[in-house]
Amino acid sequence: MAKIHILDEHIANQIAAGEVVERPASVVKELVENSIDAGATRIEVHVEEGGLESIRITDNGSGIEPDDCGTAFYRHATSKIENSRDLFHITSLGFRGEALPSIAAVAKVELLTSHRDDGMGRRIRIEGGKLLVEEDTPAPRGTDIQVKELFFNTPARLKYMKTVQTELGHISDFMYRIALSHPEIAITLRHNENQLLKTLGNGDLLQVIAAIYGTQAAKAMLPVQAENLDFELSGYVSLPEWTRSNRNGVSTIINGRYIRNYGLNQAIQRAYHTLLPINRYPLAVLEVKMHPSLVDVNVHPAKLEVRFSKEQELYPFVEESIHKVLRQEVLIPQAVKQNIGGKNSSSFVQEQFHFPNRSAQGTSASASRAESAAAVERVQAAPDSGAEREEGKARFDQPFAGMAPVQQPPSSGGYTVPPQSQRQAGAGMVKEERAAGYRGYSEPQQRYTQSVNPELSRRLLESSADAHAEMPAFPELTLIGQHHGTYLIAQNDQGLYLIDQHAAHERVNYEFYYEKFGQPADASQELLLPITLEFTPSEAAQLKDRLHWFEQVGVYLEHFGGQTFRVRSHPYWFPKGEEKELIEEMAEWVLGERMIDLAKLREKSSILCSCKASIKANQKLTEQEATTLLDRLGACRQPYTCPHGRPIVVSFSTYDLEKLFKRVM
Repeated sequence: MAKIHILDEHIANQIAAGEVVERPASVVKELVENSIDAGATRIEVHVEEGGLESIRITDNGSGIEPDDCGTAFYRHATSKIENSRDLFHITSLGFRGEALPSIAAVAKVELLTSHRDDGMGRRIRIEGGKLLVEEDTPAPRGTDIQVKELFFNTPARLKYMKTVQTELGHISDFMYRIALSHPEIAITLRHNENQLLKTLGNGDLLQVIAAIYGTQAAKAMLPVQAENLDFELSGYVSLPEWTRSNRNGVSTIINGRYIRNYGLNQAIQRAYHTLLPINRYPLAVLEVKMHPSLVDVNVHPAKLEVRFSKEQELYPFVEESIHKVLRQEVLIPQAVKQNIGGKNSSSFVQEQFHFPNRSAQGTSASASRAESAAAVERVQAAPDSGAEREEGKARFDQPFAGMAPVQQPPSSGGYTVPPQSQRQAGAGMVKEERAAGYRGYSEPQQRYTQSVNPELSRRLLESSADAHAEMPAFPELTLIGQHHGTYLIAQNDQGLYLIDQHAAHERVNYEFYYEKFGQPADASQELLLPITLEFTPSEAAQLKDRLHWFEQVGVYLEHFGGQTFRVRSHPYWFPKGEEKELIEEMAEWVLGERMIDLAKLREKSSILCSCKASIKANQKLTEQEATTLLDRLGACRQPYTCPHGRPIVVSFSTYDLEKLFKRVM
């Protein structure tokens, strides 16, 4: 007896349906993508009971010719590709020809379509893969397809469907991605006659973002535009103050197709390096256009995952493009948010939503900085004792109340405090001074490329040499005082500012130590009394194989026998009194990492040093110490967040303050 036989066509269709039709959202995905491929400019999706009861999709696309209606429900029937060469130049969303037969195998499907404008079309009704009706009927141009009682003939699969709200959530999420991928298409989503999404289809991506995430989120978006020989990047990313608790707000689109790609998500995350708190993620909608031959979309049944032939060039390109946009912004969040139409609103306010044109904001920002500089100049005209100021600066550079000194020789790169006379030159001078000491801020590119492609890393560092020239100047601030020994209070013509003194000093120290860890061997000094460290037996066994990593950051650690190690030397600029604890934490990090990267170790060590060397909360500062801290913060390359991503400065505009005191209504 032969054991191998050909499966029945009906069973084969049900098996294929298991790959293509996982849940109601899969049906919506396949049919909406067909509508887009048909050139539709208007797509309406109506679902009932999470799509399990009914899914109806109507479009105004090209429709299906009468002779092709029956053929469309055969397996692997497609108009998208003709031969194997077409697989390397796929420009349509669908191409496998499995959607309609797979859906028809597990549901009751009715198709009404017309490819002409004379009002005549074709109607087909299929139940469980069996053709019941095929006839001519009046129909408008386009396609109207309805899927009822999904999985009615496969109760085992129906049993594993989630709740109505869960299935609706999957459908909504997909429709949001489609709307973001194709802002030129007017898309409507309804559930049980409740409208969940409606876009205008005018091609304005920012309006689609507003329709999905809200107008406040849209106002916090920054446009991204970049291109090179292989890729063209466009879209929006959010300001660091607008974050989410998960990665669901990141939408990556390749040639009009929403995809999920770990490397792209990591590149976006790296672009926000030190700008976001831990476990917080940005909102981003980015599309990359490339030649179809550079991407393979035929590697996943649902076509959600793709492969890139030039991913080592793509990821740094995306990262640097986003980072360039972020470093051109003054990233100071506003502390007061307007409550428009809220529960406690005592008046009705007509809010106008203006989609920002970031390119046009440079002029107003420059004017604001010029006004700020003028205000500082007026304040500085008051009598001031030069000796007293120098005394305050000296005190700030010395240990006080638990603070370790941060020594800054002239070669440390852009962190020295500019003389008081230079500050009177305004924000433009500050911008030029900061640009001169910038050094490219190339750490994110290094962190990716050092473990991938050294030649690419070199080219990225060279290409970023001019990017820092566009960085906006930190606002000129005049110190008012200190609150609870923790927050500095400052002002300028634009409003009131609160500065977290610990976060500010941490940022200053982080940039200093990051530069220092670039050449640690030159600063190592022998210890008269070596530092002794002890670990568990398993940790000691691992650490013996990783001692060379400590030498890369200037720490010479050697095995002393058993579970004991000793530190023979370390850089002299380590925070005083914190050396042992710092090296122990570095060792814990080295032991906890599966794959160690030198750039990551350099960054982690810098963060540890900066945190331990910084002033703490509830620590009183003199006026001169606080002013010096503000000066040093303004000279930083990225003065808006601490190395952990927490904000350093929060602003209250003059309008916010007047509104709080009811001076404006």
